Amino acid sequence: MLNKPTDFIASLAKGLSVIEAFRAETPRLAITDVAAATGLDRATARRCLLTLHELGYADYDGKFFQLTPRILRLGMGALAALPLPHIVQPWLDQLSEQIGQSTSVCILDDTDIVYVARAAQKRVMSIGLMPGSRLPAHCTSMGRVLLGSLPEEEMMDILNRSDLSPRTAFSLTDPKDIAERIVQVTARGYEINDQEVEIGLRSIAVPLFNAHGKVVAALNIGLAATQKSSQDLATDYLPALLKVQAGLKRVLA
Repeated sequence: MLNKPTDFIASLAKGLSVIEAFRAETPRLAITDVAAATGLDRATARRCLLTLHELGYADYDGKFFQLTPRILRLGMGALAALPLPHIVQPWLDQLSEQIGQSTSVCILDDTDIVYVARAAQKRVMSIGLMPGSRLPAHCTSMGRVLLGSLPEEEMMDILNRSDLSPRTAFSLTDPKDIAERIVQVTARGYEINDQEVEIGLRSIAVPLFNAHGKVVAALNIGLAATQKSSQDLATDYLPALLKVQAGLKRVLA
């Protein structure tokens, strides 16, 4: 906890905001792009970017900056230090082998979900998913499960700050419609996502509780839409998900 204003390192905060400006949809950014995304002035954005370049965390071609694989040291080191991935990974491996589908666990980070563990049987998305990957929470099965665990005011704040641009023709884009869907998800205890994230992808997710009954993560199964209809997902996979949910509740702190 910060005891006084002098405990806050503004330059570090600015550098972190610059790193966060790089996203899957904006992998290459000019100085003016970063300044606009972070609210920093152009000179400060430039110094931060050139520092990242000098330390090997970003490439620079004279106009655009792009993060290098070295940046993964920051995120992967933090993920490796979390106990959650180590606990859930054996369960994911067993579940994935049992059902022959890819399984994942994620946590909520503001408007995004972050994958912390994954067992992939086959690639079902055009983008490769791995621990550390991020997707919007509002349009994903795991994200809606996690948003449903929040107080309504906090959930609506996240939705109102999210980029609700449709990813597919099936995507919900109105905050009220998404909020209503999340309420339904919470009531039934699971969510089925039918091609809202990517055409050809369906998934089913449940919350993961700790021993005190608090939602700490979400678990899902993802598969190609050609394999199962959305109506079949609950019948075919929900019992296996609930079994893992119950088992992890006994071991998650």
